Amino acid sequence: MEHMPPDCFSIGTRLVGVDKPCLLIAEIAQAHDGSLGTAHAYIDAVAKSGADAIKFQTHIAAAESTPEEPFRIHFSPQDRTRYDYWKRMEFSEEQWRGLAEHAAALGLLFLSTPFSLEAVALLDRIGVPAWKVGSGEVTNYPLIDRMAATHKPILLSTGMSSWEELDAATNRATVSHSPIAVLQCTTAYPCPPERTGLNLLSEFRDRYRCPVGISDHSGQIYAGLAAAALGANVLEVHVVFSRECFGPDVTASITTTELKQLVEGVRFIEKALANPVSKDDMASELTPLRKMFGKSLVAVRDLAPGHLLAESDLVLKKPGTGIPASRLTEVLGRRVGREVPAGRLLSEGDLD
Repeated sequence: MEHMPPDCFSIGTRLVGVDKPCLLIAEIAQAHDGSLGTAHAYIDAVAKSGADAIKFQTHIAAAESTPEEPFRIHFSPQDRTRYDYWKRMEFSEEQWRGLAEHAAALGLLFLSTPFSLEAVALLDRIGVPAWKVGSGEVTNYPLIDRMAATHKPILLSTGMSSWEELDAATNRATVSHSPIAVLQCTTAYPCPPERTGLNLLSEFRDRYRCPVGISDHSGQIYAGLAAAALGANVLEVHVVFSRECFGPDVTASITTTELKQLVEGVRFIEKALANPVSKDDMASELTPLRKMFGKSLVAVRDLAPGHLLAESDLVLKKPGTGIPASRLTEVLGRRVGREVPAGRLLSEGDLD
């Protein structure tokens, strides 16, 4: 493409990209169900998990929807329309600012997906350090252009998009010199393993030459761990307190306890990948253990000087401090040079 994004950029003080730790984002979305107190409680829980960022969704019903918008699934007994649901999910600018300040105080990056130009403006005023483009907004060029005009990094979910649409969206961002990360996402709740699309990480990396990752809807930690092993730079997962919580995304979410496991697993994988092992060096380092666990040639019976060794004279036993078991065929037929009592490890000094 004509305008290529950088392969590394910063979100706040956090570097994202090649050879940098995977950015782990806990997506709360509407798991707070419109409760400001619950939203703050999620910030506390996510901070304890070790994740890098917490992300919400900023909905302004009148700016993004109409009463005719259908429910994806009719999950809510208290909301007559999807519009009513979005309305109930709204927080004021002051409340959003309070959430952002709470996250920052706990060392979390605060992110929120905007679904209207008005939401972009609100989030820009409270100082979000990066933008998230939801899968349904990839062809919303005015929204992307407004984000790109801030020159903040853009995280682009790709759940419903063709290559042509992704090319157009990434180009709109990078022509404005906004850093971008492209996230594989499948718009299915929950997403089955065969539709996770982990193969697309390498395709995105080759095509766009930018940080890549996944926005996972599987409701399990496995896809995230696999993505980390494949070198994902960004990992976003939906999070809830419990699978007994209320909301449309619960089946596609992991719990806060599982989030902690995921963070630990990703960091384990990163450390393993960053430290390639030489088998020869490892064998040398583990010489004491090799002697402890290895087997040596041991006399089955008393062996007199002059005796020609046969296989029936020897047995293989620990420790590996004598003639190693691998040399059994070499010693067969050799003459014993001195008396060797039964049960003793055979040594070179015992043989002529």
